[in-house]
Amino acid sequence: MNKDFLTYQAQTTPHPLGLEVASAKGSYIFTTDGKKHLDFVAGVSACSLGHCHPKVVNAIKEQAEKYLHVMVYGEYAQQPAVELTKLLAEHFPKPLEKTYLTNSGTEAIEGALKLARRYTGRAEIIATHQAYHGNTMGSLSLMDYEERQKPFRPLLGGISFIQFNEEKDLEKITEKTAAVILESIQGGAGFIIPKNNYLKKVKQRCEEVDALLILDEIQPGFGRTGTLFGFENFDMVPDIVALGKGMGGGMPIGAFSASAKMMDSLSDNPKMGHITTFGGNPVIAASALATLKEITGSDLMTESLEKEKLFRKLLVHPLISEVRGMGLMLAIITTSEEIANQLVLKSKEENLILFWLLFEKKAVRITPPLTISEEEIKEGCGIIIAVLDEIMKQVKTVN
Repeated sequence: MNKDFLTYQAQTTPHPLGLEVASAKGSYIFTTDGKKHLDFVAGVSACSLGHCHPKVVNAIKEQAEKYLHVMVYGEYAQQPAVELTKLLAEHFPKPLEKTYLTNSGTEAIEGALKLARRYTGRAEIIATHQAYHGNTMGSLSLMDYEERQKPFRPLLGGISFIQFNEEKDLEKITEKTAAVILESIQGGAGFIIPKNNYLKKVKQRCEEVDALLILDEIQPGFGRTGTLFGFENFDMVPDIVALGKGMGGGMPIGAFSASAKMMDSLSDNPKMGHITTFGGNPVIAASALATLKEITGSDLMTESLEKEKLFRKLLVHPLISEVRGMGLMLAIITTSEEIANQLVLKSKEENLILFWLLFEKKAVRITPPLTISEEEIKEGCGIIIAVLDEIMKQVKTVN
């Protein structure tokens, strides 16, 4: 299968990991060679409830037997999408009350940018250095990373940048600013948590100049940080929220949410200010609804904080300089880029799935399903420590 995979399917890197997947269940992925791989990545934070959670699978099956796609987004009332957006509104703080369903997180970012410009009548968007919001042209424009931007220029204009957690940069937010867009926890930069009420101070500055604050919750959202949304850890409420990844329980979905007044501005002058064919697809919405009900109706969010403590207790090693993040959005920061690379690749050989981060080259991602058990955490961390021991022996031998 790998030969055809490389021949016919477009690749994102020259050397993909290439696991040949046969099935997946819970915290494990099973490959065609009969091996069982413990998954500490969860599809890059997407499989919140693990692989093929029975409630998600049942919701998909039940909806698939009723109807699939019937009309472009927003024209027909379809129960799964209506129930999903209503339940989101019940769990969001005010004034976040209306949600536009999209096909992915990066499309949610595109919609949020359009909404900010439409509602404020302003053009300037302020993003942060080392931000990652996706790879479509608008999202890519928010990434201050020349190596990734250069091949695709010209990009979206009117973008400027500030440093995350740097309060003196807030004076750059002015009456010309339509919106500031931040990740509530910076992902690709190394799982950087806001400090000293940073998000609250950004929101306050936005209010002073009538700019909007967009928060990207695509990675932290849906219970991963101990609360349903990451921003709830920081005592503030954004104007617009972008969602994705863990929202769908393993199915492709995104969304952006705002007040009804703000969101309604996209529906007129011009009509269909944002439009999508498959956003709000009933099967996908049914999956997301089942996921949201399970996360909010169980102890998974509070358990994620207890599981974080276990990870931090077990992940102690001379080659680990720190463990960053919150809840089950964690990153091992190793002592070098080479050690991070070896840890990912050697752990794969030991049937443990880890992955990298985009900007912080010394980091290794740990974003397992929220449903992961303590026994599975101990099993995986044992593999990590054993692999690091092996790497350390090799380093000593070379030296």
